[in-house]
Amino acid sequence: MSVSESLIDVVPVSDDPGDARWQAVAPGGFVAGVIGLRPTTPFGSDPLPPTTPGDLELSLYVEPGWRRRGIGSRLLAAARNAATRNEARLIADVEAGSPAEAFCRRHGFRRIGSRRHDLLTYCDVHLAWLGELVDAEHPGYRLTHWVGDLPDARGVEELPRSPSRSGNAVLTAADADGDLAAYAVAVVDPVSHPRARQYGPAVHPDHRGGRLGLWVNAALAQRLREVHPHVDEIETTTAEDDLGLLDVREHLGFRPLRRTHVYELAIHGRRT
Repeated sequence: MSVSESLIDVVPVSDDPGDARWQAVAPGGFVAGVIGLRPTTPFGSDPLPPTTPGDLELSLYVEPGWRRRGIGSRLLAAARNAATRNEARLIADVEAGSPAEAFCRRHGFRRIGSRRHDLLTYCDVHLAWLGELVDAEHPGYRLTHWVGDLPDARGVEELPRSPSRSGNAVLTAADADGDLAAYAVAVVDPVSHPRARQYGPAVHPDHRGGRLGLWVNAALAQRLREVHPHVDEIETTTAEDDLGLLDVREHLGFRPLRRTHVYELAIHGRRT
């Protein structure tokens, strides 16, 4: 361990309720790196990875000038120690070919798939055309909307039946006689960042083939802008082999942004 590394403290922070975070703090209070763990969202945009209760999404960043000093490894050790309270998996979504991908491999993560990240910019969307998609007839189905905070939600099926309130999430669903046939969710950054994150659309197997994914996604884009007018962009991810969902994205005007690889690390209980 170098002198500079020995003076760095890894400390927990709690400024974001619901997430576990640690910082690597250098002399003088400079934050050289940060790692975060949060429960994987139940509103996946694709089946990769198929999450289970207890799975944790990992994010890690080390300042460029402080890399290759073991800081990332120390931050990961802190996160792993916390994760051993449950037999969880750590899930990391990293840029293809990046130093982060090499870091995952060195620390025993296993690659489980690839994703394409796409971006929809509202200035590139003709709103009248979007309205036509939303107004299209889908016999046997009706659109429903919900607005609220995802941390208050236990499952997507419960949201359309819950009262809407101000919050960071917007959901649009296709209802079929009380059954959830399809849905899409968008989450907005709490500090009014202009880019929202989208999950879905997801369509129940019994209701596929009727373009419900396109319908609820178009309705979500329309509703999101009404509820959060500061949002200018929507980012979403798709498994690279999900050609049907990629077709929906392209039809709506999403454009490729970047490619990532998904890694997992199984945690098998606390070490003795």
